[in-house]
Amino acid sequence: MRIVLTGTEDGGRRLAEGLLGEGHDVLRCPLVRVELLEGPPLSVVGYDWLLLTSRHGVEALFRRLEGPLPRVAVVGPGTAAALREHGVEPALVARRSTQEGLAVELPRPLGRALFAGAEGARDVLVRELGAEFVPLYRTMEDAPEVFPDADLVVLASASAARALARLRRDLPCVSIGPVTTAEAGRHGLQVVAEAESHDRDGLLRAVKLAASKAASSPS
Repeated sequence: MRIVLTGTEDGGRRLAEGLLGEGHDVLRCPLVRVELLEGPPLSVVGYDWLLLTSRHGVEALFRRLEGPLPRVAVVGPGTAAALREHGVEPALVARRSTQEGLAVELPRPLGRALFAGAEGARDVLVRELGAEFVPLYRTMEDAPEVFPDADLVVLASASAARALARLRRDLPCVSIGPVTTAEAGRHGLQVVAEAESHDRDGLLRAVKLAASKAASSPS
């Protein structure tokens, strides 16, 4: 299949390698970019929990982190893998890769918690847990002049779904999770498969499912 990856260059490298290994033709057309937010060193001393919801959040955190970490809870295996690359084992990895999934699994009483994430991030952890919030980066949507024809488009974020919808809505999509799927649906995109786990392996399995559906569909 001819598959277009729409995420950032760093975020999609391992996924591209996996898809190429499966025999797919892979194209890169990033629809989002990440801008790190400048700020003073960030100390998390005094917090009982640090909450992280993306690989980008992990990388942005360690760029500004000062001092030791409290217990760290993350959304999904992709974020957990990014944290382990910095030598830190998460105390909790949410089985459902959403803020809602993380909120359900965190213990009560939670104590003092800090959610470090993207500027403009959904506020589920703030509303439901009373977590404090610090933005470490922002996700910007890009609009290339031409989007390539493809059999399938991989959407790794809600931002990418919004950006794609402004360009074209006639291509089947694979989504990284329920938040991205919902955003794609709101903007008229067709999601044919959704990753069960929020990481490269989850997306690879979802692409395999989508390819199987396409092969079995009448021409």
